[in-house]
Amino acid sequence: MERINSLLDLSGRTAIVTGGGIGIGYGISYRLAEAGASVIIATRKETQGLEAARSLTERGWEATAITTDVSVEGDVKRMVKVTLKKYGSIDILVNNAGIYPQIPLSRMTLADFKNVIAINLEGVFLCTRHVSDVMILKKTGGRIINITSIDALHPSSVGLAHYDASKHGVWGFTKNIALELAPHKIWVNAIAPGGILTPGVQKLQQSMPYEQVVNMNKVIDDFTSKIPMGRLGDPDEIGKVALFLASDMASYMTGSQIIVDGGVLLC
Repeated sequence: MERINSLLDLSGRTAIVTGGGIGIGYGISYRLAEAGASVIIATRKETQGLEAARSLTERGWEATAITTDVSVEGDVKRMVKVTLKKYGSIDILVNNAGIYPQIPLSRMTLADFKNVIAINLEGVFLCTRHVSDVMILKKTGGRIINITSIDALHPSSVGLAHYDASKHGVWGFTKNIALELAPHKIWVNAIAPGGILTPGVQKLQQSMPYEQVVNMNKVIDDFTSKIPMGRLGDPDEIGKVALFLASDMASYMTGSQIIVDGGVLLC
């Protein structure tokens, strides 16, 4: 049997983390880089990506920022091309980029709905499509980790109909491509976070554009009160699960979804 340190060692592997510059994405980028992977931080905000990459390289780890909008196929192709030019392979893909604007159905426009689907679901398709091509061509296998949500299983609050639709889609997509890619030794799994205290959640608490219909402070307080562990999670608690799935610790897992929610779905 391999030793634990060896099983968790990602040295020599290259990982792309979309939305990897902040929140859950940064938590994942941090743990993969710490384990020895060369991490590509793909984010729409250039400054955010550069700052995240710098914080990792200052620790002696390998990280590069690439400005990428996952809903734009040209951006995704460029991300793959730059990654291959710099590191020569792509071994791990974490589809983390996502948005969750809180909008009640009565105020939601078609453009609002399409925007969430474009980033949260179409972005997962585009990144998986082009990265899996590389993995298949290289014949070295790989790991694809999709960040879904407990909302892929049960709605968490009003105002997230478009988000819930996208996350149900990502979970269905995960299972189907796990079947298709298994013969190529590409394992595809998902992580379903519950309430995680990220800058995005904090921003929602501070700005409530639909306060008269959806009071975000109350929504978050009510949600937290239902968590058996009594608190929101930390991004690193998702990062550690992503490391598990990216490593040889998860060598016999594909098509699975790990729920990391402090027990809220038990209620």
